[in-house]
Amino acid sequence: MQNRLFDVVIVGGGITGTSLAYTLAKYTDIKSIAVLEKYGSLAPLNTNARSNSQTLHCGDIETNYTLEKAIQVKRTANMLVRYAEQIDKNDFLFKYPKMILAVGEAECDRLQKRYEAFKEAFPYMELWDADKIAEVEPNVALVDGKPRPEKILASGCTDEYSAVNYGVLSKSFIENARKTGKNIRVSLSSKVDRILAFKDHYELQTAHGTYLAKFVVVSAGAHSLLIANQLGHGMNLSTLPMAGSFYFTPTKLNGKVYTMQNDKLPFAALHGDPDLTEPKKTRLGPTALVLPKLERYTGGTYIDFWNTLKLDRKVLKVFWDLLKDATIRNYIFRNFLFEIPWLNKRLFVKDARKILPGLKVEEISYAEGYGGVRPQVIDKTTQELKLGEASIVPENENIIYNMTPSPGATTCLGNAYRDAKIICQRLNKTLYQTRLIDDLLDGKDL
Repeated sequence: MQNRLFDVVIVGGGITGTSLAYTLAKYTDIKSIAVLEKYGSLAPLNTNARSNSQTLHCGDIETNYTLEKAIQVKRTANMLVRYAEQIDKNDFLFKYPKMILAVGEAECDRLQKRYEAFKEAFPYMELWDADKIAEVEPNVALVDGKPRPEKILASGCTDEYSAVNYGVLSKSFIENARKTGKNIRVSLSSKVDRILAFKDHYELQTAHGTYLAKFVVVSAGAHSLLIANQLGHGMNLSTLPMAGSFYFTPTKLNGKVYTMQNDKLPFAALHGDPDLTEPKKTRLGPTALVLPKLERYTGGTYIDFWNTLKLDRKVLKVFWDLLKDATIRNYIFRNFLFEIPWLNKRLFVKDARKILPGLKVEEISYAEGYGGVRPQVIDKTTQELKLGEASIVPENENIIYNMTPSPGATTCLGNAYRDAKIICQRLNKTLYQTRLIDDLLDGKDL
């Protein structure tokens, strides 16, 4: 392909890029869209079901969310439900029971207070005692048929969408974008080697030729910052790639069981999930480990890691502030130990018994090839670790860079809506906002 001009070129064929392609095709008058993916299939990395927790994050069981954030995430999560209801085939969104599990008096008190504060926003969530937990998840409440010794309490539900295969969803977005009749080109094995900015367009150089774009959106995970830096953007940011690993056990859970978040820890608390790719197994995790690379299981990207880390005194100050806290320091050290053969299973099973009190070491196995890398962003100006999603939107330029760790997959359509507004404004195109709001947001804008 040589020198074809597109209205919008999207770099990255994961959930963020494909959801934007769908939104632009369905809800704007933009005519031509190209998606460039450097690997041989859509959703090859963090969007792949093997690389994430396969969870529709609604704010109901994520105890690290404030009420305000939970309400916002719930609205954008519901956009995926509305999308699934409107297309011909939903083979990516599933209903499983889900709960927050509190263990011990202190956690139960915290959960009780959280339930009272959240129940108006999440009326379908119920407060479950040990008997109800045993009814929904017997392996959580019982050990050898007897009640576990600690006090337990849960906030849960049994009839809500809770699991998503985001890789399948990405393919669905492209399939339904093409049904609009727009010019949708997906070019696989098309690594963007360089982006050149001109007065009225961009040139994206790949092995398959040069793509021209009036607007570029880079949704390439941790590599988004690397590409931004090459064009002089986001120089005040660094990335800290966090890798999560998982363990399998033969089916022990009927649904998703999340545990109470330690407020001092910026990483996800342990949870258990029925695995969509291994139907007869429960997946437990994640662990959390800093990896000096931007991609997992692909080889290389070590130099890219150092180029995005941009190690200096400001970054070291962030690390020092994290390690000064004994809770975080012990957590990081313990997660390093999770990577040591023989020892890892024995340490992990102690933590996993919070969910499955009868779990034995011989019942778990390391989930080879599972887990991804999430780019946690460091703001060098404020010298803080920024949790959640990050975008770079240069003023008066037709380019956006997205870095979307959790819950970025859940909020993909909300993020796509946000980006579509910017794209249409800067290209002087029409966004069919009322139709989008009616279709995906129940008639009420974000």
